[in-house]
Amino acid sequence: MSSNLLLIISLSAILAAGAMPTEMVMAQKCGCASNLCCSQYGYCGTGEAYCGRGCKEGPCFGSSVSNSERAVAVEDIVTEKFFDDIINQAGEGCVGKSFYTRDAFLAAVKKYPQFGKGDSATQSRREIAAFFAHVTHETGYFCYIEEINGASKDYCDVSNKVYPCVPGKKYYGRGPIQLTWNYNYGAAGKSNDFDGLNSPEIVATDPVMSFRTALWFWMNNVRPVLSQGFGASIRAINGAIECDYGDSGAVQDRIKYYLEYCGLLDVSPGRNLSC
Repeated sequence: MSSNLLLIISLSAILAAGAMPTEMVMAQKCGCASNLCCSQYGYCGTGEAYCGRGCKEGPCFGSSVSNSERAVAVEDIVTEKFFDDIINQAGEGCVGKSFYTRDAFLAAVKKYPQFGKGDSATQSRREIAAFFAHVTHETGYFCYIEEINGASKDYCDVSNKVYPCVPGKKYYGRGPIQLTWNYNYGAAGKSNDFDGLNSPEIVATDPVMSFRTALWFWMNNVRPVLSQGFGASIRAINGAIECDYGDSGAVQDRIKYYLEYCGLLDVSPGRNLSC
């Protein structure tokens, strides 16, 4: 048998066992595309050798650990301590301290059960860290329920005929993600069984509905781009002002909170932090 044939057989046996040659291992790093797995050796690919035992990131699977077992429950990540450590940083005079609660958040998550359910525990923890990073920035550690001086601003898009503004109603920022504009209130209300155009105030008076509108915005506008990195989530929320017009202070603020929460949740932050 030739030496070349022996080499091919040997490599096939190694790959079948889920191992990688040392030379290849040393040359690879994590940071795979969203549809690829990062193997236990730091190599990107698909199949059992990459997505099975020891898989670090991506659509992992394996005979001993299933995707469902890899997924983590949101309530196990967002513990009382995690939530309280955020809201307790708000000042004593903050109206949000008696409005926002962990129970209201978890009740809202039941409406959006896919929130925080990534293909791996890493993705789940990153999503939750990202959500609370943006919420912390938008509300000042859950201090604000409504946008500061929001009532003085015009958030009525008269060109939108699907969700037309109701005279006398204001569609300024309310809730954890500071929902704004008539078209967002209309669509969020439709998805959550309330009249967002006629009763936008409910986002600032019902804590569960407040979190539900935030999760509605997240699942429809932010979650689809999370695989591109935290920076893409900044753009999805307020890209026109913070990314395109250079509000670097706000961008760095969001990144700071994200890195902090990734640390608390014991997960790497991933790539592309800034927009």
